[in-house]
Amino acid sequence: MSNHPIVHPPLDPFNAGLLSVSGRNEIYWEISGNPKGKPALYLHGGPGTALRSGDYRNHFDPQQYCIVGIDQRGCGRSRPLAIHTLGELDRNTAQLLIEDIEAVRKHLYIETWLVSGVSWGTTLALAYAQSHPSRVSELVLVAVTTTSREEIDWITEDVGRIFPEAWQRFEQASRRRGGERIVDAYARPLATGNIEDRLRAAKAWNDWELTYISLDPNSPPQKRSFDEEQDLPFATLVTHYWSNDGFLQNSREISRHIPTISHIPAVLIHGRRDISSPAITAWRLHQLWPASILCIVESEGHGGPQLREQMRIALESFAPPPMIGME
Repeated sequence: MSNHPIVHPPLDPFNAGLLSVSGRNEIYWEISGNPKGKPALYLHGGPGTALRSGDYRNHFDPQQYCIVGIDQRGCGRSRPLAIHTLGELDRNTAQLLIEDIEAVRKHLYIETWLVSGVSWGTTLALAYAQSHPSRVSELVLVAVTTTSREEIDWITEDVGRIFPEAWQRFEQASRRRGGERIVDAYARPLATGNIEDRLRAAKAWNDWELTYISLDPNSPPQKRSFDEEQDLPFATLVTHYWSNDGFLQNSREISRHIPTISHIPAVLIHGRRDISSPAITAWRLHQLWPASILCIVESEGHGGPQLREQMRIALESFAPPPMIGME
């Protein structure tokens, strides 16, 4: 493994737009790279973090891939933002996100595409592939999650054994009722509270996020100022989804349906030091998935340069022969 991962140069989209979908939503999409290259979709994490800077494009060879990115329903440049339509949060589910992805595919006249994702984006990529296996040529998944009840309870409650001081603050700030899960206690004010309660809950949630990623070698302890424009939609959507187990029908929904995609080639890339999403999830999927390759990066956590390098290598392995010229 190189000490200096190769990163493709910065790339701007050559086309972008908003696509009207169900529930008066508009999904932001953008395309970069080679318009005649192999179609590839990138799904961001969260739920609710959006594409943001667009650095995801650097993982793809721009001469070989036609790269599609979307801001998922309710966040980023998609409209309306979830925080502006709290009464319609029930129209933001995994099933509707899958429908949005299909709508973008059809809008762009793409027959099949490679699907990639990071963190929550891997859950969504898996769920999409299981719903539409004939539309997915390969999967490249980094920081693998399935958003099971077990994973959600780990990240919101059990990992507090490692950070007891911070978890106590997180638990107390939740103001949870007797017997209530912490994630439910945060989802409630973020979905229905006044703006003061929503901001209070979002700030406490953000502090906990910064805590449990702090053992990642690429995310040392830090105090990042609260950004209402980004952090409030994120906290609203992530608690909405996690409170509902990702809107997947069963706590092991993704694992149960691996047979539907077992023929699709996949690379599962995960950091050994990922405290927020332990490697057991990626390992279990790999055991069930004959066509998958599991790549564990020993030195990194939920992100980092070597994970990005392994993603680039995986994408390169699935790319068609180099194409001459770009139009």
